[in-house]
Amino acid sequence: MKNRPLAATWTLSAMAGAVALMGCGERAPEGATVLTATRLYVSPDAPPIDDAAILIVDGKIAAAGRAKDVPAGGALRLAACDGGTVTAGFQNSHVHFTEAKFADAPARPAVELSAAMTEMLNRHGFTTVLDTASNLANTVVLRERIGRGEVVGPRILTAGFALYPKNGIPIYLRDMAPEVLAMLSQPSNVEEALADLHANLDGDADATKLFLMTPQGGGRYAFMQPDIALAAADETHRRGLPVLAHPTDIEGINLAIEANVDILVHTTIGEGRTVWDAPLIQQLRAKEMALVPTLMLFPYELERAGLPQRIVEAATGDAVEQVRAYAKAGGQILFGTDVGYMADYDPTLEYRLMARALTPMQILASLTTAPAARWKESSRRGRVAEGLDADLVVLEADPAADAANFAKVRCTIRHGRPTYTAPAN
Repeated sequence: MKNRPLAATWTLSAMAGAVALMGCGERAPEGATVLTATRLYVSPDAPPIDDAAILIVDGKIAAAGRAKDVPAGGALRLAACDGGTVTAGFQNSHVHFTEAKFADAPARPAVELSAAMTEMLNRHGFTTVLDTASNLANTVVLRERIGRGEVVGPRILTAGFALYPKNGIPIYLRDMAPEVLAMLSQPSNVEEALADLHANLDGDADATKLFLMTPQGGGRYAFMQPDIALAAADETHRRGLPVLAHPTDIEGINLAIEANVDILVHTTIGEGRTVWDAPLIQQLRAKEMALVPTLMLFPYELERAGLPQRIVEAATGDAVEQVRAYAKAGGQILFGTDVGYMADYDPTLEYRLMARALTPMQILASLTTAPAARWKESSRRGRVAEGLDADLVVLEADPAADAANFAKVRCTIRHGRPTYTAPAN
């Protein structure tokens, strides 16, 4: 009973400003909603359509194209969302639900969780997210409550609990609560690793995350044993699920190659300049690995550590060049920001840094078609096309003019319902 007010609020927000659209040619199916767009990007590899409309029926896209060709007569409008630049909903492929605001998901009031989701994700256009490490049981409850409509948020894919090297919790995680640290898996042999992995995947995780190389302080690193990494990857692949890896530096990437990892969740940093040369990129391409750049993590961490700006700029520049080189070679890029670990939720800097390596349409692909393809869901999402989920983003301005416009979100729509509408000016 206590969740009914929130569900009602969501229903009202979905219809906020909705009015009957009359006199627009052929009539729409009963209960349809139409969204108009100044410009519509149906996909990153198709020319945009101006003066467009998207017809939504039962959470699916029923039609999309030039407004005069879309049967919208009698349909309802989401007036607050009309008139912007529309794309498919965005995926953030590197988030964490480890902050206190997401804890105790079974008991926390839905309105609080919805507000936390909006602050971190909904208002930035994310309709699907990949949680790359968190308390699995808690994140699964978050996902379930969103699925039931109690909490307003994106669809969640999760890696749940990660595997770390033996005695290898990274130095930047050691300030976590002792009871949380005690839950983190640091297997000393294959048997222990597989037991922890089975518990994670049987608990409804969608992937496995491996910390292959972790900083321990004082220039020391811990490394996951190659046989453990390979066994964990093989078992995950046997279940048809992907393997993520936190590589840290080039040695970590070499371990990822040996373990047949699917997604690198960071670019790399090292002593001095870190370059991904042609042989390394060829190996990554041969393994068909995807890369999540998380470029804004470098200035975030290095500035917090008080390092000189020249070092911050050099490390960030190296990471940008890694992305440019990998994309040029045909490597798949997935957008991600590491929010939840980072307290800075605004993705504007990530878009600006990515624009130093990629075109705006390559960035759009990293947000839409690339993650849909990586998760084998291209027939369901990633484009604005008939029959696909009505997961949409309405932007205030065209990102082709400036990649920072990807961050100027007017509305986020998930399954045809707004999960975020920007306040009116």
